Amino acid sequence: MNHTTKKMKKLYFAFFIIMLTFQINAQFIIKREIKEKIEGICNDQEVYSLFPIDGQVEAVCPVSNEVILMRLNTEVEFLKQNPKYKDKGMIGLIINCKGKIVECKMDNNTKSSELDQQIEKVFNSLGVWKVGTMNGKEIDSSRLFSFKIKEGKFSFD
Repeated sequence: MNHTTKKMKKLYFAFFIIMLTFQINAQFIIKREIKEKIEGICNDQEVYSLFPIDGQVEAVCPVSNEVILMRLNTEVEFLKQNPKYKDKGMIGLIINCKGKIVECKMDNNTKSSELDQQIEKVFNSLGVWKVGTMNGKEIDSSRLFSFKIKEGKFSFD
């Protein structure tokens, strides 16, 4: 192996190590693009989907997932009228920098618009959330809840 080849291998190795270091220190961030006006949002240019990593703290619902499921299973009238109903869906929320839900809509609709409206009503009534933060700063953030309905009962995926 000649001297130039050894230098090139060392250079490639050094480059690889530097890139690996950058990759390890990179923060995984997903910024949402807001296309329409949302009443109550603090900064429509800074809405994030947060992950429990690298200084990111998701917005926290004032009630547990078990309470949300209990409310869905007792307050959604559509399922009382359709006890054998089977479906799945996803609801998306935007929680502003003050902990208020400013957008609540189905991201993956069920087969019934009536059911979708009733699910949104439950999520809109959960109360004030603990605000999501990034690097200690309170921000607008989004949360997704994916669910299944089997024999007229909700469960989270």
